[in-house]
Amino acid sequence: MDSVSERIVRQRMHGLYLSRRCGDLTKLSRELMGLHCWFHRNVVFSALIRGADVAGWKHALTKTWLYRGTLHGVVFDDLPLLLALHSGESYLGRYLGKDRVERIAQDVVSLMEDGVYSRTEMRRIMSPEYDDETLQAVLSPWGGIFVYLARQGKVAFRDMTSRDFDMIDAEPTLTQDEALPILLRGFLAAYGPATLADAAWFMGLWRDEKKKLSAINTDEYSRFEYDGHTYLHVENNTDMADIPEFTLLSGFDPLIVSYSERGSVLPSEYRSAVILKSGICNPTICVNGRVVGIWNIKKNEPVVTFFEEQPKRIRDRAFESVEGIRRRSGSC
Repeated sequence: MDSVSERIVRQRMHGLYLSRRCGDLTKLSRELMGLHCWFHRNVVFSALIRGADVAGWKHALTKTWLYRGTLHGVVFDDLPLLLALHSGESYLGRYLGKDRVERIAQDVVSLMEDGVYSRTEMRRIMSPEYDDETLQAVLSPWGGIFVYLARQGKVAFRDMTSRDFDMIDAEPTLTQDEALPILLRGFLAAYGPATLADAAWFMGLWRDEKKKLSAINTDEYSRFEYDGHTYLHVENNTDMADIPEFTLLSGFDPLIVSYSERGSVLPSEYRSAVILKSGICNPTICVNGRVVGIWNIKKNEPVVTFFEEQPKRIRDRAFESVEGIRRRSGSC
């Protein structure tokens, strides 16, 4: 890792609370613009690694779909801003048509208003009107119509571990154009130094939306050139710790999944072991800011695998750290 790469990783680890601690879960989620929760226990892992208190975590955050169609645990009051990026978008529109999707959404909202929250019960009630193929798409375990409603701020998961939904009132109050500069600043404050390509990847922006991002005035940000790219960041005058010798990262950790280019942290030869073909990103172990292995908790036991030989102190610390996460994460 050259000196500029080291500077980038060092500043990112500071912003992402990997070289300092954040004791408040809601503060952590707010500053990181949500905690990735494809698997809900990764929220607990991510929080514990960063020093946050996870007492009451199941209700402290709201689980819903955000950037790139992925689930995040977020502070409820932040939803109107975060949802403004993709309000009302739905992959179902390509198959069923926008008008039909809206009509089905209204039917589902009506059922929820009448106290029907079970997808099984919804399927039974809706089956006389809709064919099996439509119902399979609309009530898909991957989200279906609930993604569409969630992006409008009308529904969210009942809690961080639930598969059922509740109605909420968190509709976006800004347009995408109004929200983008605010969200870009939040991204650069926590995730910077980063490129606009990184920001577009993080926010799930494509085609014309990328052009909107590039049109934002970025004169307020500090910048430098590296490897043919312009890196932007919010100037931070606080002291930053060095890159830690040893760091655990959660599954789908922000340090790995939030950037379009990950080579400085995740060597290419280990990528397939960390990011699986299914899209799952394993929890990892970093030494001096570089991924050298993976970890997990399976059958309530710590499991650690290194990709290359490590000193005994690193091996011992890895097992001790994962065991600590196992004890503190409880039954999550």
